[in-house]
Amino acid sequence: QVQLVESGGGLVQAGGSLRLSCARSGRTFSGYVVGWFRQGPGKERVFVAAIRWSDGSTYYADSVKGRFTISSDGAKNTVYLQMNSLKPEDTDVYYCSTGASWRPLSTWSWDARNYDYWGQGTQVTVST
Repeated sequence: QVQLVESGGGLVQAGGSLRLSCARSGRTFSGYVVGWFRQGPGKERVFVAAIRWSDGSTYYADSVKGRFTISSDGAKNTVYLQMNSLKPEDTDVYYCSTGASWRPLSTWSWDARNYDYWGQGTQVTVST
């Protein structure tokens, strides 16, 4: 079993920054990957970024490249999502999730169906 707890969401003005955290506990699987997704009311979850725990390889949605950075801290069992230059359209609930595969992240990490465990989400609101 894997447990995930997100934190760090909040209200920020456009152009500002937030850092989300995803603290994990439980089993670690070969090829373990942590992904961040976002979801609005009545909408499907949308991929934001992913990182493979073992080698630090990353993959980003085009909409966040150059603005968001995903990273991990093995000692703290935590994955971070640093969000800079935030826009009002970034407003959503952000979820972290875990999956496991050694395939290149670009081939599968963007699909929420490939993830097994999810956190409870943290609200990010960007005002104009």
